[in-house]
Amino acid sequence: MSHVPPALSGAAAPAAARPARPSFEALRAFARNPGALIGLLLLAAILAVVLFGPLVLQADPFEIASAPMEPPGGELLLGSDYLGRDVLTGMIYGGRATLLVGVVAAVLSMAIGITVGALAGYYGGWVDETLMRITEFFQVLPALLFAMVLVTLFSPSLGTIAVAIGVVSWTATARLARGEFLSLKRREYVLAERVIGSSNARIIWRVILPNALAPLIVSATLAIGTAILFEAGLSFLGLGDPNVMSWGLMIGSNRPYILTAWWAVTLPGAAIFLTVLAVSLIGDGLNDALNPKLVSKRRAA
Repeated sequence: MSHVPPALSGAAAPAAARPARPSFEALRAFARNPGALIGLLLLAAILAVVLFGPLVLQADPFEIASAPMEPPGGELLLGSDYLGRDVLTGMIYGGRATLLVGVVAAVLSMAIGITVGALAGYYGGWVDETLMRITEFFQVLPALLFAMVLVTLFSPSLGTIAVAIGVVSWTATARLARGEFLSLKRREYVLAERVIGSSNARIIWRVILPNALAPLIVSATLAIGTAILFEAGLSFLGLGDPNVMSWGLMIGSNRPYILTAWWAVTLPGAAIFLTVLAVSLIGDGLNDALNPKLVSKRRAA
């Protein structure tokens, strides 16, 4: 009697379960996080307002629109500040400057931190020792005070503010990148690249860095929120660009009138709070989705 394979006898064997792709698995974990989704929707709404709002509300945020300290709900939806400028117009146009500085500063901070940490972790020895001493020097400096000095020296503008924030906020990223490179440079695929004669530059940027991106992406997300707070703090202290409206500038210029025109200070402050909250929620969601320990737990379950 001949043996008939199960596939031919009609009793099909159950297909082996295929593991989900890491990117799809991370996306699914992110989508299952309610806080991350709330943060994503909130940030999307804020970006839509500040990016497309000026196309609808074409006005000058520095223009005197009504009497000073007009309360919300009258001629102007969100009232006016101490000079009579429209608060709504200022928040829409000011959001562009605040978010732009936050993103540019975060990108610069990540670029410096990843470069320093990657070189220190990969080469080790005196390179690691020298770069970590430099990192510790910047880490012990009062970040806000150092940023104030840089902005004062090079005159306040969006560019100098972004550079100043980036220069003072890269140390945590450098330490994170160093730890990742110290761990990954001993992996088999890195040793294989060395055996076949790959250059150090290729191993650092094309082999190790892509595998170290998960925690660095989370760090970059949180760096944006930190940079936004930095910009608001500098503008609040009068070190922002006086020719460009920003949320921090609105708070700083109206702070003497907070008791009589609370809306001119509270509303830009609420916008900063919601933006940083949204970025933080997204960062937490990315951490849950990309953290290797949590990923291993999900796969085991």
